Amino acid sequence: MANSHASKNEIGQIVWAACDTFRGAVDPSEYKNYILTMLFVKYLSDLRKDILADYTQRYNGDLVRVERAMKRERFVMPDEGTFDYLYERRDAANVGEIINIALEKIEDANKSKLEGVFRNIDFNSEGALGQTKDRNRRLKNLLEDFADPRLDLRPSVIGNRDVIGDVYEYLIGQFAAGAGKKAGEFYTPPEVSILLAKLVQPKPGDRICDPACGSGSLLIRVAKETGSQNYFLGGQESNGSTWALCRMNMFLHDMDGAQIEWCDTISNPRLLDHDELMRFNVVVANPPFSLKKWGAEFAANDPYNRFHRGLPPASKGDYAFISHMVEIALEGESRVGVIVPHGVLFRGAAEGIIRKQFIDENILEAVIGLPEKLFFGTPIPAAILVFNKARKPWNEAQTERDRHILFIDASRDHESGTNQNILREEDINRIFQTYLDFQPIEKFSALATLADIQAADYNLNIPRYVDTFEEEEEVDIPAVQKEIEMIEAELAQVQAEMKKFLFELGLQE
Repeated sequence: MANSHASKNEIGQIVWAACDTFRGAVDPSEYKNYILTMLFVKYLSDLRKDILADYTQRYNGDLVRVERAMKRERFVMPDEGTFDYLYERRDAANVGEIINIALEKIEDANKSKLEGVFRNIDFNSEGALGQTKDRNRRLKNLLEDFADPRLDLRPSVIGNRDVIGDVYEYLIGQFAAGAGKKAGEFYTPPEVSILLAKLVQPKPGDRICDPACGSGSLLIRVAKETGSQNYFLGGQESNGSTWALCRMNMFLHDMDGAQIEWCDTISNPRLLDHDELMRFNVVVANPPFSLKKWGAEFAANDPYNRFHRGLPPASKGDYAFISHMVEIALEGESRVGVIVPHGVLFRGAAEGIIRKQFIDENILEAVIGLPEKLFFGTPIPAAILVFNKARKPWNEAQTERDRHILFIDASRDHESGTNQNILREEDINRIFQTYLDFQPIEKFSALATLADIQAADYNLNIPRYVDTFEEEEEVDIPAVQKEIEMIEAELAQVQAEMKKFLFELGLQE
């Protein structure tokens, strides 16, 4: 019997257990696509059951009216694409091909929202899933795992339509935890996403963009931070499989109006408005750190003039992404938040020239140092740069906020873990409140003027501005000497007693 209110954790654990079908035989970076796609199909199928039941009751079983209403829903689930249809054919000799055809039918029925989403996922792949016999066995097990009666994903059963989106996010996080360096390609830890979403302060009606959106978790978090459903989401992702995960993720969060493009953000941006770059109120990203082959060969002749402050070095793409983000941010009002490696703060040459331009324009508002080991796949600490294009030029600045850049050293504020550190709620709140207050706090935050930055040769290394040095306590030499003498006296007494016991036992003359 189906669980009337399966929790997010229970659903997540059931689906995570389904991964046993692939463990040891298929690389985790591959089988996440099969697991998450099947979860997507299962949810759409169960949601369809709820909608169908509602219309059947509303129209007293009038099948013509029911069918007409179903075709007007936000998605159409063909009979040959439902999970039940696939489950009934789990013993077929060509079950992989049947699943592929079902996915094609789902795409065809929902072209505006799902076209191309399954093009990189092949359930009939010998290279990924093994030879026919093994492949069929794995797919049968997968279908049977998802047929678990506890895995009833109808909203009327799980009670909250947000649950399935949360489960999807949970599973992406679980896959990221085991994906090593590849995790950074598709996932930003939720605590970091929450912090970044707060820092950019999105509001209802905003156009929000993530040009390196991965599986979409950061973009979704920023959308939720608006507290409304009035926003436009735009994303770009270069990895086809990850782009597909993002599209499904948006759909499961009822954000399927998002425009998520499969493209290379630097060499082929596709979020365009009449052949010009689309502009946004809020831009966020966790781009790949120091990407080597980022498209430097295209940058010199960039048709959108994104690199007018200078060309980033061919071996490091950090400032290519930063430049793109700042350029697509609306003048005079937008906020930009980007996660970067610390080298961005102090490296010289071409990067130093670009950094100087951003500072001289007075659009860089805050530099926030994060703890190490927050991100899957890399132990290095990262920083967040916050740009505010509403700031006045230095010579016109009248408020404290416009006259300073805020530096925050939050590197020590976290919960330590064996492999991964975590930002706690109190850590997130402390950083955000400090950013709002824009005030210096001893050993945590500092304000720097343009003159301060110039004196440091435009180096933004956080310890130059936030003094976290802890003075060592003065050592009381006489007290230490007295303690040593007491210990030596006690040791002599113990040694004398031991010698006495050994003599009594006849072990020492």
